[in-house]
Amino acid sequence: MEAVDIVLWAVIPYVSIFLFIVGMIWRWRYDQYGWTTRSSQSYESVWLKLASPLFHFGILFVAIGHFLGLMIPKSWTRTLGVSDTVYHWVATIPGTIAGLAAVVGLALLIIRRRTYGDVFRATTVNDKIMYIFLAVPIVLGLIATLINQVFTASHGYDYRETISPWLRNLFIFNPQPELMVDVPISFQMHVIAGFLLFAIWPFTRLVHAFSAPIGYSTRPDIVYRSRQKTISTQAPKRGWEPVDFSGGRPKR
Repeated sequence: MEAVDIVLWAVIPYVSIFLFIVGMIWRWRYDQYGWTTRSSQSYESVWLKLASPLFHFGILFVAIGHFLGLMIPKSWTRTLGVSDTVYHWVATIPGTIAGLAAVVGLALLIIRRRTYGDVFRATTVNDKIMYIFLAVPIVLGLIATLINQVFTASHGYDYRETISPWLRNLFIFNPQPELMVDVPISFQMHVIAGFLLFAIWPFTRLVHAFSAPIGYSTRPDIVYRSRQKTISTQAPKRGWEPVDFSGGRPKR
């Protein structure tokens, strides 16, 4: 095992987890007004109604599949009588469908953001970087699944012998980078891209994923005010408006 393997599988994961936890705490304490998705629905809603559910439901089921596959030991499913073949197809078919939905939904969101002028003008540099870091692990994960799990004559690559125990050992502070050395490169790239995404997560709009709208029904209404000194819902009158020469003092 080389030094680069230690950096990739024992250093980068802990640095990413540290940045994620500390960043989320900092963001919550000092930037709660920025804790938002900065929704662009008011600019365009037709594409959003299609793309947003595809992406969000797809990525939700992908996350659930990752949690079940990585956190539940192989011995547990065998104890329950689930054979490796059954587990492989139960995990692969829904996972592939969810991954495709997430990729298509994300692609539509990016196309929408680039196509509609108002939406694009509301896109910050931070958003563009976030989309790159978000798209790369999702696409790499789908590619890894198709190469190693779908288009293969065998039962696919058994990540529960390598990636799963490696990840679980990280959380008990017992890193075993040697488990990741012989993992297929497509899975390795997916894992590293995923940890890099978590490293930048707290500093992007993705923080909204950890917000539950519990207080929405009881919070007071948000009042929007114009920056203009005068605003009215009445139709403007014809003719010239009188000019106030009192130097800003209200007339009596």
